[in-house]
Amino acid sequence: MTVTSERPAPPVSPAGTADASVLLRRTLRRHAAGVTVITVPGPAGFTATSFTSVSLDPALVTFYLGLTASTARAVQEAEHFAVHVLGPGNAALAQQFARSGTDRFAGVSWTRSPDGLPLLDGVPAWLTARVTLRQRIGDHLQIVGEVETGGGPATGPGLVHHDGVFASTASL
Repeated sequence: MTVTSERPAPPVSPAGTADASVLLRRTLRRHAAGVTVITVPGPAGFTATSFTSVSLDPALVTFYLGLTASTARAVQEAEHFAVHVLGPGNAALAQQFARSGTDRFAGVSWTRSPDGLPLLDGVPAWLTARVTLRQRIGDHLQIVGEVETGGGPATGPGLVHHDGVFASTASL
């Protein structure tokens, strides 16, 4: 025997054109996202929570960047990019690369790869990729790249962004 109870439907917020971005922002604050720093030759870089894998064969990754971001031009011109996966010890680095109007590389230890990519020291994991696709989607630019190299110890918990703050992952 199956027992069901009728409950009232949860409140619904209409997603009109003006309210859709507010609704999306409010909803996504509840979604924890991994924190990365994306770098391109220049050097230029920014903190991103939009990084994700696309395919294993070929090995493709993607991220998104607002078209009005201060690093948008450098990213649009780059043929390669590096993704730095951050851990809890990198929260200050994430905050520094999230600030606009400053030298994000000031005081940051990094080396230049043979193809000119800034590779940040002290991160749990990093990879480099060759750009295979750039496309405008809404008010953002999507960049897809094929993975070429990577490194780092790839150990420890990850840094996440949730409800407007940085936090650490923990096993349940």
